[in-house]
Formats: sequence, C-alpha cells, structure tokens
Amino acid sequence: MTQADTNKVYAQIVAKAWADPAFKAKLLADPMIALKEAGHTVPEGLVVKAVENTDKQVYLVVPAKPRELSDAQLNKVAGGSAFGDAVTGVVGEIIGSF
Repeated sequence: MTQADTNKVYAQIVAKAWADPAFKAKLLADPMIALKEAGHTVPEGLVVKAVENTDKQVYLVVPAKPRELSDAQLNKVAGGSAFGDAVTGVVGEIIGSF
C-alpha cells in the first residue's frame, strides 16, 4: 500500500468516525474489531490503538524511526504530507489554537 493509499484510508476512517457516533465509540474501544467490521485489513502482527483529540487534550504521535529514508521520502516528510488532505486542515486548526 502506498502512502497515498494509506492517507486515503485514514481520511475515510476519520470521516466515518465523525459521521457515525457508534462507529467512533467502537473505534475508540476496540479499533481492531471496528476496522475489520468496516472492511479494512490490518496486517497480522500490527496493533492499532485509537485515541481522540479534544479541545483540551491533543495527542502528538511520534512515528517509529525508519531504518532509512530516500531523499524523496525525506522531502515528503519535511513538506508536511504525513497526513491525508482531509485531515491536514483540521490538524492545522488545532495546532494554530495553541
């Protein structure tokens, strides 16, 4: 799966959680089951945890350090494209409120 595919799936999951309170509750309580029921495949051995940012608490996720990045990958990270476009604006608004 490419980074663009991952970003698209992430944006779909966030949009579904925003639109469907029951899905959001299940996603926060048991993300592995919620994702499976929503038709998303989680690779074996991968554990997914879901948390929710609020206006009083924001989670900063530090990605695992990659073994080695290509110049193109470094430029992409430095350019801020680690999030899907659908979420980037919201994250920017949250960070801008500090």
